[in-house]
Amino acid sequence: MTGVAEEESVTLDTLRQKMAEFAKDRDWGPYHSPRNLLLALVGEVGELSEIFQWKGEVGRGLPEWKEEEKVHLGEELSDVLLYLIQLSDSCGIDLGQAALRKLQLNALKYPPKDDDDDN
Repeated sequence: MTGVAEEESVTLDTLRQKMAEFAKDRDWGPYHSPRNLLLALVGEVGELSEIFQWKGEVGRGLPEWKEEEKVHLGEELSDVLLYLIQLSDSCGIDLGQAALRKLQLNALKYPPKDDDDDN
């Protein structure tokens, strides 16, 4: 169903197009208002949070996690990403460009640490 080789790079636009096609094939358009997509996104973030709820702090790369836990995490992260892309599309926001702009704003707000700051 993906139509994308595993080693192939995936863009936000590719995901947006695939999600639009997926929803169109199921006649879900009337239900995909910005409000409904936001609420679905919040629900998925809740499911993502449940995975970490009783784990305490976890190391980068999740070294203590079983493979099936990592697969489940990937599924929930994907749900969040896909709803976020649908929400941005529904609102007419180019998410990639908005993210790049936000990174630029953050770079201005939080400049790199100057080596002289240690003295």
